[in-house]
Amino acid sequence: MKVLVLNGSPKKKSDTFRLTDAFLRGLNRSGEHEIHIVNVIEKEIAPCRGCFGCWQQMKGHCLIEDDQNAILDLYRDSDLIIWSFPLYCYGMPSHLKAVLDRTIPLVKMRMEQLSDGTVRHEALADFSRIHTLVICGCGFPHWEGNFDAVKLQCKTCFCNPDMVCVPETPLLNVPLAALVADPLLEKFEKAGEEYASKMTLSAETIAELEKPMISAEEYIRNVNGG
Repeated sequence: MKVLVLNGSPKKKSDTFRLTDAFLRGLNRSGEHEIHIVNVIEKEIAPCRGCFGCWQQMKGHCLIEDDQNAILDLYRDSDLIIWSFPLYCYGMPSHLKAVLDRTIPLVKMRMEQLSDGTVRHEALADFSRIHTLVICGCGFPHWEGNFDAVKLQCKTCFCNPDMVCVPETPLLNVPLAALVADPLLEKFEKAGEEYASKMTLSAETIAELEKPMISAEEYIRNVNGG
């Protein structure tokens, strides 16, 4: 299986990517998968200009000559794409959103209406064979309300992917919090093993991964230096 990981954190050793790294260890326990990690912050990805030249050429590439076309090639060739990023203003970090905006060369201008009434652009790439997983972490102490916007965006853009949204992720890089952080990393590793065998995560597994490590009151007190 070919796995493309789009690391949307501006930091290589980010809180969220520690979760993704643990997931990948479990996913590739057998060592048989080909994993390609793209640290998006290191790439030159310009904003989409809305020129629609890609739709005129229909070659699956963008007319802007930067690093995006190499990512599009990897995207089309992958069996699993993992979007890993911290929550920024209730959405994706801007440099990763630029990557998402510039995936339009992978669809056509021509539209189709699905059986549920949804209208989409016809696919230029074969998205039916590509699995998508979203791993998103945030610095808030609970789940409710904080991930709603990004979950809706990802559900719409990626056609109901598996999504894991984790609160309190700054604890993952606090040595004194290892007592609660290490068990979560172990859960992500086991989730990777589950995904490798089933190509999906159960609702029970996602609920365990999204469970806060400590209470909201304790978390806020520590953040505020109390």
